[in-house]
Amino acid sequence: MAKTYDTETPPKRAFLVSMTESGSRAADEAESLARELAGLAHSLGLEIATQEIVTLRGKTPKFGMGTGKAQELADKAAEIKADLFIFDWNPIPSQQRNWETLSGIPAVDRQELIIRIFAERAVTREAELQVRLAELNYSLPRLSHKYIDLSRQRGGRYGTKGSGETRLETDRRLVEQRIYRLEQELEEVRRQRMVQRNRRERQGIPLCALVGYTNAGKSSLMNALTNAGLLAEDKLFATLDAASRRYELRKGLPVLLVDTVGFIRRLPHALVEAFHSTLEEASLADILINVLDASDPDAEKFYETTLSVLGELGAGKIPLITVLNKIDRIPSPEALENLLRRYPGSIPVSALDRRGLAELTARMEKLLAGSARRFRFPPNRTDLASMLHRSGQVLSESYEDDSIIVEARVDEKTAGQLREFVVNEDF
Repeated sequence: MAKTYDTETPPKRAFLVSMTESGSRAADEAESLARELAGLAHSLGLEIATQEIVTLRGKTPKFGMGTGKAQELADKAAEIKADLFIFDWNPIPSQQRNWETLSGIPAVDRQELIIRIFAERAVTREAELQVRLAELNYSLPRLSHKYIDLSRQRGGRYGTKGSGETRLETDRRLVEQRIYRLEQELEEVRRQRMVQRNRRERQGIPLCALVGYTNAGKSSLMNALTNAGLLAEDKLFATLDAASRRYELRKGLPVLLVDTVGFIRRLPHALVEAFHSTLEEASLADILINVLDASDPDAEKFYETTLSVLGELGAGKIPLITVLNKIDRIPSPEALENLLRRYPGSIPVSALDRRGLAELTARMEKLLAGSARRFRFPPNRTDLASMLHRSGQVLSESYEDDSIIVEARVDEKTAGQLREFVVNEDF
């Protein structure tokens, strides 16, 4: 009988390390970030050998903590046969090399972990270019860092396989040349996106962007509303590429729903820059739908992070609907009432069993109708009605003996040009 062999590479065993200052608030934040770090490691298919939160009592420039504590952690890593360290802070390149010299295993920080996840999940050409650019910018000051293949199986897409060896063999000049070429390619892709965006804006279709913390259920909500069939997994950063779907509201008003990349605390600066054009969808939206995982114990921190990122993107003044998703996981009606009091005006929703979708749709209609106007034109001014079709979103149109009645959503410039024909605003 022929023997069978398991050819799948076993997962890497990771030693997760977080740091905190003394004090209860600092400890709570460290525990929250540690849970998130474990989620990131699981998303990449790593096995968590152990996890430790170090309370700092002293720092040294060599390790970012006391030398004795660093040696203790290195000894423990050897004892449990860990394959790598994962730090929940961002050591400078020299500290990273010192840790690797001390322990003999790679030292990966939070930035590199997130970049590796992005590299595995990128699908479109733009996302792959963005991730590769972030990888190179991150690796440039770390060319002697011990890179390690963190996943069990990886595909052969551009920028996701064999990049560690390439980095070790490439000097700074070649890396900088590759960064320049990638920036040029990415700029061309962004110009194409701008053409598509301008075409969409000329059609006058309102844009509603689904935003929120990673794994809040944005893709699941998009699927529930539009049957989009997007990938929806219970893992961090399941979605990286902005996906859009047309959706008809009950009054016949079409909107474009856009599913954006999820936010996270301490997102690597290189990725914020690289994914700027993807995140731009949020800053250009007519409505933001902030999807919050109501069942997560860290929901409040996620909510604050989302609002902070939206402010940085210049989207802080866009009308916002907060959706409390995953209410099917809320243990009791009392717990849900407490959440509704904590987030006044929010809408409880379950993308899984479709509860709350009608209320969400009605809220979207109300916000979008706020910019709608009714116009009455003379019967011989069909050119004015045509202007609304070209520059706005016509909701209804009727012809009477003495007038043409058009209800439409228009921008302020067009509304000003047609001010004398406005019958009623916000009907």
